[in-house]
Amino acid sequence: MIKTLKAVSVLLALFCVAGGAFAGGDAKLGAGKSELCQGCHGVDGMSVNPECPNLAGQKPGYIFKQVKDFQHGKRNNDTMSAMAGLAGSDQDLKDISAYYASQKTMQGSRYMMGAPTDKKKIKAGKKIYLNGDPRTGLYGCVNCHGKNGKGKSETNQIFPVIGGQTKDYLVKQLKDFRKADRTNDPANMMMDIAKKLTDEQIDQLGEYLGSRE
Repeated sequence: MIKTLKAVSVLLALFCVAGGAFAGGDAKLGAGKSELCQGCHGVDGMSVNPECPNLAGQKPGYIFKQVKDFQHGKRNNDTMSAMAGLAGSDQDLKDISAYYASQKTMQGSRYMMGAPTDKKKIKAGKKIYLNGDPRTGLYGCVNCHGKNGKGKSETNQIFPVIGGQTKDYLVKQLKDFRKADRTNDPANMMMDIAKKLTDEQIDQLGEYLGSRE
């Protein structure tokens, strides 16, 4: 818990810099440039494939960073690693990020097949999300990702919107962080958190967050 709190403190200390660092994206231009992305992430940022993340209403700086990480090999996925190289210039990527960020914030995956419907799991996931698990020193997700996973503030580009994200994608990312198959999180904070989660807790969190609107 102490290690995680220190990591959060460091990130929040950098918040003013990171929050204001992303600028210059043109959402109108990004609408046309996003055609390359729409086959997986949807025209409005609502994915047509539960294994692909929703981007609607996501922080533009976060989208930009993730694609750059794919380009530089800091994050790996066969499809995205290839597609990231076709994203164009940094300005093109900023425009695409601004476009998806301008869309109505992602709505729960109940709008998709395989929607979260287990009320017991949703309740259990909410408890973990809000309170963490004192027995293992697990930090409550709400402290970084905000109420219902919709983000702490409009300007915070560090912590992504996860409420309304697809369950399949959330579960995979948490397991990848836990196995250190994904290592591009600041200060290894998500890796530290994911290692404290059981498969059952990950499933419950996915159920809860995937149901947020």
